[in-house]
Amino acid sequence: MRSVCQLALFALLWIAALPWNTLAAPERPEITGIALVRLRVSNMDSSRAFYSKTLGLPEVSQGCFSPASSATCFSINSLQKLELISSDPAENRNAVEAIGYHVRDATTMREYLLSRGVKCSEVKRSAAGDKFIEAQDPEDHRILFLSPGNGTISSVAISPLSNQVIHTGWVVRDRAAEDAFYKDILGFRLYWHGGMKDDETNWVAMEVPNGANWLEYMLNISATADHHTLGVMNHISLGVIDIKAADARLIKNGWKPAEEPKLGRDGKWQLNVYDPDDTRVEYMEFKPAAKPCCSEFTGPHPGPQ
Repeated sequence: MRSVCQLALFALLWIAALPWNTLAAPERPEITGIALVRLRVSNMDSSRAFYSKTLGLPEVSQGCFSPASSATCFSINSLQKLELISSDPAENRNAVEAIGYHVRDATTMREYLLSRGVKCSEVKRSAAGDKFIEAQDPEDHRILFLSPGNGTISSVAISPLSNQVIHTGWVVRDRAAEDAFYKDILGFRLYWHGGMKDDETNWVAMEVPNGANWLEYMLNISATADHHTLGVMNHISLGVIDIKAADARLIKNGWKPAEEPKLGRDGKWQLNVYDPDDTRVEYMEFKPAAKPCCSEFTGPHPGPQ
């Protein structure tokens, strides 16, 4: 009996000596989708005209992440915003300045990230009143996690072209390091991967754990890539039901086609449009029309809202 009691006492002492966050590590709150994309632009007037007139996105001043004095804000839908911030045109930087994701609670998300050794900001309030924290991934991409606060969501008309950002993409140098962050810590899951050849992996789509939006790793990009190439790689994608209808609407809005819609390697119809800074806006049908190359889809497809 004494030996049993001694073992129980030892176990209690061992548990008591463990770090607090080992005993009570918080669970990761749900990450449900893309809330915000912030793009760098060199000329606000020309970019505003492109996103509002050519793409047909409604410009709004309420319900936005940033105050109107520091960014131009467009509504994709009541839960997603696109913001433009001014940038020095001489800087050859990633045009995607930040991506924000919806989480159930920013405070819990902060506790979870800290428990996993990820540095992040204090909980702050956006201009809309929503709570948010910010962090950086292993390649210094800026990530925001937003949860509803006491801010108001603007009631605005939805663009007839697209009302959903379905994915964003940026150049990734070290897939393993990014996977350690997005997959192992944040719970993103592989949605699809492929390349220009069947045995290559140039694009890796990592889907949010509790939704159908994804982040696309753009792999194997030269460290000396020029501005246009970086604009192709660091991009946003808007979902559509019918790519031909989207093409016709863009032309009606004054867009001068530089290329035709094409069937992507993932089996989805897509159309590339470029803003005044050569940042690619990819229109993509929500669901594949053909069998994808290279790998099968392993997660849910997005759909119209």
